[in-house]
Amino acid sequence: MKSKKLPIGIDGFEKIRSNNFYYVDKTMFIAELLQNWGEVNLFTRPRRFGKSLNMSMLKCFFEIGCDRKLFEGLQIAGKEELCEEYMGKFPVISISLKSVDGLDFEAAAAGLRTVIGDEAMRFQFLQDSKQLSSAEKDSYRRLIQVDIKSESNYVMSESALIGSLKMLSRLLAKHYGRKVILLIDEYDVPLDKAFQNGYYDEMIILIRNMFGNALKTNDNLYFSVLTGCLRISKESIFTGLNNLKVHTISDSRYDEYFGFTNEDVDELLSFYGLTEDKEVIRDWYNGYLFGKVSVYCPWDVINYCDVLLSDRDAEPENYWANTSGNDIVRRLLKRADQTTRDEIERLIGGGTIIKTIRQELTYRDIEDSIDNIWSVLYSTGYLTQRGRFSGKQMKLALPNREVRELFIDLVKDWFQETTHGDLTRINRFCGAFPEGKVKVIQDMLHDYLWDSISVRDTAVRTGMKENFYHGMLLGLLRSQGSWLIQSNEETGEGYSDISICTPDRNGIVIEIKYADNGDLESACQRALEQIEEKKYGVSLLRRGMKKILKYGIAFCGKECMVVMAS
Repeated sequence: MKSKKLPIGIDGFEKIRSNNFYYVDKTMFIAELLQNWGEVNLFTRPRRFGKSLNMSMLKCFFEIGCDRKLFEGLQIAGKEELCEEYMGKFPVISISLKSVDGLDFEAAAAGLRTVIGDEAMRFQFLQDSKQLSSAEKDSYRRLIQVDIKSESNYVMSESALIGSLKMLSRLLAKHYGRKVILLIDEYDVPLDKAFQNGYYDEMIILIRNMFGNALKTNDNLYFSVLTGCLRISKESIFTGLNNLKVHTISDSRYDEYFGFTNEDVDELLSFYGLTEDKEVIRDWYNGYLFGKVSVYCPWDVINYCDVLLSDRDAEPENYWANTSGNDIVRRLLKRADQTTRDEIERLIGGGTIIKTIRQELTYRDIEDSIDNIWSVLYSTGYLTQRGRFSGKQMKLALPNREVRELFIDLVKDWFQETTHGDLTRINRFCGAFPEGKVKVIQDMLHDYLWDSISVRDTAVRTGMKENFYHGMLLGLLRSQGSWLIQSNEETGEGYSDISICTPDRNGIVIEIKYADNGDLESACQRALEQIEEKKYGVSLLRRGMKKILKYGIAFCGKECMVVMAS
């Protein structure tokens, strides 16, 4: 058994290095950051790609009083002159805004006060600092008193909140005689939450003023690093900030420091004796292109490896997809016209589309056009690029199987939601099955397919295509609440795709096939033959059904054929 634990859900550098967790060495990020020095540096990367861990690493490296042992054996330790000059030499303010949320502005502002107050509490020695005046110590006390309803004379008012990071920088710089490093993780989360809950304008003003004070007019700032998922428009919150250097997933600089490279994954799998699982892991979790480097999602790789260590037969899962709301994909589906649906079909099938990508947006811009939604899908990791053209155009693709299956699941949910909204139409469709109206079923199913998004590309295996159509048809039929519907139920000598018992004792068996070669008729006949050979209708007769109707249904893209036998 290997001695190092996998760091599931742990994004604290000190905790990982002090408690014998496996660590993928990204410490040369420090050297490159110093070499390409910028006063304010913004890194945009999708969630779960190591942003918070890198921020924690920066704090552990630069902060006065740091534990040098944390970096022993890591690549940065080989840069002796750099370590001697920079390691443990700066006061560091480090905050994360990922918890700044609320149903209204007051609640979100209170959350922001708490974040600032908790960080300020780390520096309680400032209350006794001989370098600070009484007035400055009073200013510090206002930073740690976050309850605006308090009767104390020291309260973090709105003006104090706006100037809080600048004030804390000033106090620390004066105490230590050194300029401050400011780290702000997940800087865009408060804006996202504000947009969702209707107080976007108020939050924009607060964040703009706070960042303006901390990053633009702060003489005590050595440098700052911000991370987030989106590059929020400079006009929105970075007004007048001329010292901002932005590094997106399209940039080659720093491309290997967020996410796992092929070399990182090879070393990890070798360490844990999981090398034989490389192809499966690549298929599911690789495929992102950051700059010029192929990247895996670290969250996925670590979680799946952890499961494999206890169960060598475990199937891969959608770990990354389950950590976010996926609302942006739902927005795309809701606004999709027929052209956009065709583009989504191409992506699900393993193809590419060409889109103009805007990487600097406001949250309002996202809703302005469907083209902006494509840009956000790219920035947040749902899409990746397979080629770049002039005019900010990119060839976009789904990065891997995990995201492809996420899209398929969301398409199923969207289809069910939209079709169930028209009860007259769906009742007519379902009612045609016990009545044996094959033409009605086929015509209406074709209409549903045209209105929906199908899986038609040869890059997707046949079994996945059949599962997609199975799920779509099952969702339609389950609108009939009085029907007993079973999916993949053992009936006779095998498992039928769909079996139905109606209240008037009609039994229905449906077998679904995908016609890769386009021969729908032959596929339908194969389906009916399978129903007969496997005796799928037997269990329905035993349940007292007086009549059994057997349907073979074949699909190919948006085409379908329905054949019935009784």
